[in-house]
Amino acid sequence: SINEHTITSYEPYMTLKRNIVKLKDKYDYIIIDCPPSLGFLSLNALIACDSVIIPVQCEYFSMEAVAQVLVTISKVKERYNPELEIEGFLLTMFDSRTKLSFEVSSEVRSYFKEKTFTTCIPRNVSVSEATAKGLPLSLYKPNSFANVAYLSLAREIIDHEIENN
Repeated sequence: SINEHTITSYEPYMTLKRNIVKLKDKYDYIIIDCPPSLGFLSLNALIACDSVIIPVQCEYFSMEAVAQVLVTISKVKERYNPELEIEGFLLTMFDSRTKLSFEVSSEVRSYFKEKTFTTCIPRNVSVSEATAKGLPLSLYKPNSFANVAYLSLAREIIDHEIENN
């Protein structure tokens, strides 16, 4: 998360933003996939982006992680990127065989209502296998449940964008 060191050394956190500004006119969407931590790379991404999708694993401590992310986003908005918006909350690693997945899903949907994507990304071994092989899931197993879900998410995001413009 953001600390006082970050505030005094703002310049390194602008690196990604400076480079994305040069590319923005060439693309409809630029997706920055960040590691699941709030370190240097993620802060660069939050400062550079227009909106953020917050993945929420359907796991036990997920809401604590969401709270941390929301505090960080609030600080980034306040100090570096006032235009930053939350695009939505994406439920990931959803396992329909577990009660916990349904409980986390219900909790996220109750707190973040219309900001929660309808699409859930299921827990699926194909994701790990594709990563291990260095291939995008869409090439490794295009018909896997996870890839179909990611395509559904893409459609949901595009439809939302069309509705709001």
